[in-house]
Amino acid sequence: MGRQGAVAVDIVYETHATTTDNEAGLATGWQPGRLSEHGRRGARQLGERRRADGLAAVFCSDLARAVETVEIAFPARELPVHRDTRLRECDYGELTGHPVAELAARRLRHLDEPFPGGQSYRQVVEQTRAFLRDLAAAWDGRRVLVVAHSANRWALDHLLREVPLADLLGAPFEWRPGWSYRLPTRWGADRPAPARLQPGQPAPEHR
Repeated sequence: MGRQGAVAVDIVYETHATTTDNEAGLATGWQPGRLSEHGRRGARQLGERRRADGLAAVFCSDLARAVETVEIAFPARELPVHRDTRLRECDYGELTGHPVAELAARRLRHLDEPFPGGQSYRQVVEQTRAFLRDLAAAWDGRRVLVVAHSANRWALDHLLREVPLADLLGAPFEWRPGWSYRLPTRWGADRPAPARLQPGQPAPEHR
């Protein structure tokens, strides 16, 4: 239940730290991925800059690179951590492991049309919508950290800032040390809950 008089959830958003695939210019998609040495340093820095933020909890993608980022950032486990499959990167299907430049050139083609054997970016938006709906219902009046992937950040900009999804997919991704969003009380409560999607490969239930 939300706190009496609360008006929003404050979301601090961070992408997972740098992986070996990032450094090689490869698209990891739903593969686990692992942090590089540079990424492990970045994860420690993430924890240092967020430890005094008054966070109530951490929510992260269940993919290994996001989980590893959170475990390094908060080694003392001082915050509750919730892994959620709805915060996964877009599933690139048959193009998983291909050069990022190749995927970037065809992102707009897959705004609504799934990657072969994978997902569309619109499906990622709907997964993120379902996550935000639950977040608004249960964490009103609190500040939380979300650690996920580039597609989820585009989904947040689209859902909470009303930026056209095509504009987001057409722009290069530029890393920075976090983004801030405000999720209004009962956000999404006036919409039917999105049905669970069935992308190109099975996923465990979110937890």
